[in-house]
Amino acid sequence: MILVLAYCSVLLSFASCLPPLLMQGQQNLPALGRLRMLGSLEEQRAQILTRQAVFGLLGLSGLFAVLAGVSVLVSGEALTGRIGLGLPWLPWQVRFDNLSGLFFLIIGIAVIAVSLFGPGYVSAYEESKHPFTVLSLFSGLFIAGMLLVLLADDAFFFMIAWELMSVASYFLVAFQHDNPANRRAAFLYLLMAEIGALAIILAFGVLASFADGFTFDALRGAGLSNAWASIAFALALLGFGMKAGLVPVHVWLPEAHPVAPSHISALMSGVMLKVALYGLIRFCFDLIDEVHWQWGLVLMIVGTVSALGGILYAMMQTNLKRMLAYSSVENVGIIVMVLGLSMIFMAQNQPQLAALGFLAALFHAFNHALFKNLLFLGAGMIHHQTHELNIDQMGGLIKRLPKTGMLFLIGCMSISSLPLFNGFVSEWLAFQTALQVDVIDNGVLRSLIPVAAAALALTAALAAACFVNVFGIMFLGLPRSRHADKAQEIADPGMLAGPALLAGLCFLFGIFPGLMLGLINHVAEQLLGASLPDGSSLNWLHLAPVSAEQASYSAPLVLVGALIAAGICFRYLRRSPATVMRRAETWDCGFGGLTPRMQYSSSAFTMPFRRIFAKVWLIDEQVKIDRQGAMDQDVAAIHYSLQIQDHSWSRLYLPIERAVNRTARLVGRIQTGNIRTYLGYSFVTLIVMLWVIS
Repeated sequence: MILVLAYCSVLLSFASCLPPLLMQGQQNLPALGRLRMLGSLEEQRAQILTRQAVFGLLGLSGLFAVLAGVSVLVSGEALTGRIGLGLPWLPWQVRFDNLSGLFFLIIGIAVIAVSLFGPGYVSAYEESKHPFTVLSLFSGLFIAGMLLVLLADDAFFFMIAWELMSVASYFLVAFQHDNPANRRAAFLYLLMAEIGALAIILAFGVLASFADGFTFDALRGAGLSNAWASIAFALALLGFGMKAGLVPVHVWLPEAHPVAPSHISALMSGVMLKVALYGLIRFCFDLIDEVHWQWGLVLMIVGTVSALGGILYAMMQTNLKRMLAYSSVENVGIIVMVLGLSMIFMAQNQPQLAALGFLAALFHAFNHALFKNLLFLGAGMIHHQTHELNIDQMGGLIKRLPKTGMLFLIGCMSISSLPLFNGFVSEWLAFQTALQVDVIDNGVLRSLIPVAAAALALTAALAAACFVNVFGIMFLGLPRSRHADKAQEIADPGMLAGPALLAGLCFLFGIFPGLMLGLINHVAEQLLGASLPDGSSLNWLHLAPVSAEQASYSAPLVLVGALIAAGICFRYLRRSPATVMRRAETWDCGFGGLTPRMQYSSSAFTMPFRRIFAKVWLIDEQVKIDRQGAMDQDVAAIHYSLQIQDHSWSRLYLPIERAVNRTARLVGRIQTGNIRTYLGYSFVTLIVMLWVIS
């Protein structure tokens, strides 16, 4: 029954592709093209019904995914099946276990939120330029591909589903292809996705060369030497890390996510990156029979660099969606860093602490899916109402978009890891994992893990500063542009309902994290053979992952304390019932009226960080002064420009590009255009092949 729910989720995703295609076919048939003879009002109604049908099917797909995920997590079973497709000797093998169920749950929640948000959002697209048929077709294929990746139990089926996910998302990134920057971003994404896919295929190939087949059961029995196991791990880290956006193979992510439609950006950043992490976890913790502490060290270092680098680059962005994309690099880095800690503890014969790190990583993956989807959908609402994504062109939106502002604020507080919200719990668990370093005897690890923990603390502080900047510049102060000044609150209830669902879950799992941690604990027990340490507590009132004597956290008690403090403050500030609220203009320091030009910009807010961490970026900062009057004594205008570039481009990708171009020119010399030369090539090739065969 549980597996049937998972199948229904996939089939409904595929079915969501059909309504626009059927409508398009009906319009193209002369005998059935009745819509063309109807007025524009009827045609608009048909388009609205089509959009509602598509997102309704996606919503049902998400609902079945949630039901399937929760059911398998509660039951703890590992269900297997077979689909009569694939190769004649290798039908598609299916496995639905706790790990798959958790990521099914992540995808399901995100898809439900998108199904509520989508109809109102896509109505703004002009059908002639950006047809909904294309958007719905590849959205359904994209979601179905992600779900099939989670169900795959053999390498062939896994790669088919992986490519379906990658290629469908390429067309979604290129959806607004009339913009050259969008085409460039889509090509870069496809190029790196295929390079990553080749690395994954090679990783599976290494396992398969020592196994009896391509099924995951056969790959689990592959007896690899340490050298070959390390090669397989490196290939898997490259392939899955490229899709997840780990530094330095992250450069496609801040290019592709901002140009996709906002609900697609939410799915790519909040969900697709988690599917890549699922692949890495499945490969390293399940298919490879033994992990090594050196692998964990590599994951910890790569994750730490990604987390710190991602948030530093996010702080310098003025494009809202680009900033959120770099923030995803940061959060994926945190997840991978804690997975590295889990791997280190497992290799050091500390299975219970390994389970703690594994639990923290998976819970942060779940939390990131919630608040990053919320923030991207919030960015979509802001863009929909203001037609702006430049943070420095906004301001004062809290008065014009109060509901949107409240939802976006919850997302900012969650991603900043503030108490009472879900992001705090998972990062607190990550710190608790790192603080158990004293049980390790290896001196190298005992010195490096505290450094990683300190970097995690710095990352959390920088993330809070980043989102204080974002929310303050966009929602507070005065409007900096006409679009921001004329913005109005979202009228479509569905566009508010989707983010509101995610915001409610961020608060729910921040107050009662035990609801989710108990389910994730089953995943750790199934994959690692261990659960949380003895004496740990995961009840609704308090959380003590190691023991109550060492550290504990009670979100309900913190909430009660916060409410009491708020009540006391309210009573103190409103001591007299006759006190009347008085509104007045903001104090202007005697300048005679505030203007938007007097406000801090995003670049000004981040200037101290830019000075401290100057070596992290390639900075091109220029100030041009226009002078006038006698001997140019008067300043007419001051022009300031700031360009921030990623070191990865200049130090890694541009040298690779030059090397590829040189190689292509050398290889191009064999194309002489002479038929006799080509016949000579064929003759030599034939002789060499005959010699090899003989």
